[in-house]
Amino acid sequence: MKRSSSNRALVYARNAAMGCVVLLLLVAGVLSSWDEAHHIVLAKGREHGTMTVTGCGADVCTGPFAPSGQATARSRVTIDKSVAARRGDRFPVVIKPGTDDVVRTGTPGFLHAWVPLGGALLLAGLVIGGGLRLSRTGWGTGIAGAALLVATFVAL
Repeated sequence: MKRSSSNRALVYARNAAMGCVVLLLLVAGVLSSWDEAHHIVLAKGREHGTMTVTGCGADVCTGPFAPSGQATARSRVTIDKSVAARRGDRFPVVIKPGTDDVVRTGTPGFLHAWVPLGGALLLAGLVIGGGLRLSRTGWGTGIAGAALLVATFVAL
């Protein structure tokens, strides 16, 4: 009898540990994504416009900002190069407050901002399926993460 209760306690401890790992992965994914996504999701009151890429360096691309609405024009703004921008591309952006950095808006920008969450969902699916032995939930979580990553790739 004692052996059975200790095995049950180990199973509960393992499940609790795996649950904590899943929670950590998902919270880290949301926090990493929210750093960029909040500029898109909560864009009301921010400067909106269009950026034309004139050059790209190792990490960032630069170009002029043409405002739409009450924003002010800027001769040079920067965007992360990972947004799949090439010289001559034009896309809608929103300016991060207090900087000359911009974030791509629209569906491609929204999806790109949530890429860290997609990766976290993919990893959490492995932990859920393998560690917690909830295969259907693990598959669903992993497929949701993969779908987000594929949709971002297609949109950009």
